[in-house]
Amino acid sequence: MKTLAALPLLALLGCAAPPSAPAQQPPAEREPLLEDVFARVQSAVVTIRTASRSVDPVAGRGLTAVAGLGSGVVIGADGSILTAAHVVHTADVVDVEFTDGERALAEVVASDLLNDVALIRTVTPPPAATHIAVLGDSDRVPVGRRVFVVGAPLGLTHSLTVGHVSARRAADGPVRNVYDAERFQTDAAINEGNSGGPMFDLRGEVIGIVSHLMSRTGGSDGLGFAVTSNVCRRLLLEGDAFWSGVEVVVLTGELARVFNLPQDRSGLLVQRVASRSPAARLGLLGGELRISIQGQDFVAGGDVILAVQGIEVGERGSQERVREALRRTLDGEELRVEVLRAGERLELHARVAR
Repeated sequence: MKTLAALPLLALLGCAAPPSAPAQQPPAEREPLLEDVFARVQSAVVTIRTASRSVDPVAGRGLTAVAGLGSGVVIGADGSILTAAHVVHTADVVDVEFTDGERALAEVVASDLLNDVALIRTVTPPPAATHIAVLGDSDRVPVGRRVFVVGAPLGLTHSLTVGHVSARRAADGPVRNVYDAERFQTDAAINEGNSGGPMFDLRGEVIGIVSHLMSRTGGSDGLGFAVTSNVCRRLLLEGDAFWSGVEVVVLTGELARVFNLPQDRSGLLVQRVASRSPAARLGLLGGELRISIQGQDFVAGGDVILAVQGIEVGERGSQERVREALRRTLDGEELRVEVLRAGERLELHARVAR
């Protein structure tokens, strides 16, 4: 009783009461070990080798075979693989190598060259031991999140680099002039061959697909970018995605006049066309002469696309209108494309086969 009665007096005198036992804090959740996560997901990462035709880089004219290299990530037991569009969009042959060395040919299912994402599918199922990667919710990934990238930089397959999400670049951000979709910027080292490879978080979920590198030297000392997983999901898995197999350059203003386009018309100069693609079935022709005009390098001699489904191309907003029209074109319906070829205007026709 004396001790209890003394407590108010101690408080008045500024003396501290006897310390109470500290509250028990829940144990902090341990961050997964990087090596454990990598061991679990690395078999989902594939190496993609392509063969295509392009203008001879030495002679500057005539077509020659060109080999390409990239990466991808398996997201379906049927062999569905996410990768970068620039790796496969105009490829004549797409060859996929799994972690156990097994290889399979693949077909392009959908490709969005503007946003640099593509979906391919192997003609045979992947090996049974292949991990099927999970697409995470990139909207919930904060700047500063620790991430790792797996791919084939400089041909060294299944190489891992570690970094962070350095920034989230929205469609109206600094990279809008190059690309249209949201991207993660990362300090994880990226080199040639990483394109199309996955960016994982430490839960082992794919939160991005490696797209490109901004560098003064062309090496990994630059800034890496990955298309966010939610953009990939929206464009390739939830929408009416398609693959054209044609690469073009927009001709407007002075360039349009140089190529003698009809008065007040813009156009899309065809660069390359993948064999067995919808563009090839339509009869579009690519160029065969490498040229440079006002510091812009491209291939000349191919068709100039003037209109698709009656929509004039090359003007502001026309690419999205054309893409939307192509999405609405149902299997078996007729596709109409107006082109300028050797000074003559032609209309090409083909039935859509999705």
